[in-house]
Amino acid sequence: MLAVTEHVLDDAGNVVELKATIDPATLGQNPEGRKVKGVIHWVSASQGIPATVRMYEQLFSVEDPSGVADVHQALNPNSLTELNAVVEPSLVNADAGTRFQFEREGYFISDSEDHSTDKPVFNQIVSLRDSYKPA
Repeated sequence: MLAVTEHVLDDAGNVVELKATIDPATLGQNPEGRKVKGVIHWVSASQGIPATVRMYEQLFSVEDPSGVADVHQALNPNSLTELNAVVEPSLVNADAGTRFQFEREGYFISDSEDHSTDKPVFNQIVSLRDSYKPA
C-alpha cells in the first residue's frame, strides 16, 4: 500500500513532487487482517512512451436524434477527443486489438490500424464513470 503524505506545488499550482510511504507487506498479497483495495501502476513521464488516447462520448447531443430535422445539428462535437498521454513502454509492442485497463479512466484497446511502435494509439472501450447525459 502506498500512501501519499505530502505534495509539493510549483508557482503555477502544478504538482512537482509527491512524498509517500509504502508498506511492502501489501505488495502482491493481502496481509492478515487487512484488505488491499487496489493497485495503481505509476508511469514515469520521463521513462514512459508518448501515445495517443482516443476518448469517446455519446455521438448525439440529444437522446433521440430522429426528431431533429438536420441530424448534423444533433451531433455531439465532443464525441471524440484525442489526448496526448504517457504509457508504460511495453504497450508499444501491443498487438492490434489488445485490451488494457488504464487506471481510473476505463478500458482501452490498441487501434487495429493506427497503432504502431512509433506511434501507439489506444481507443476507449468503456469508461469507468459512464452515465448517459445529453450534451
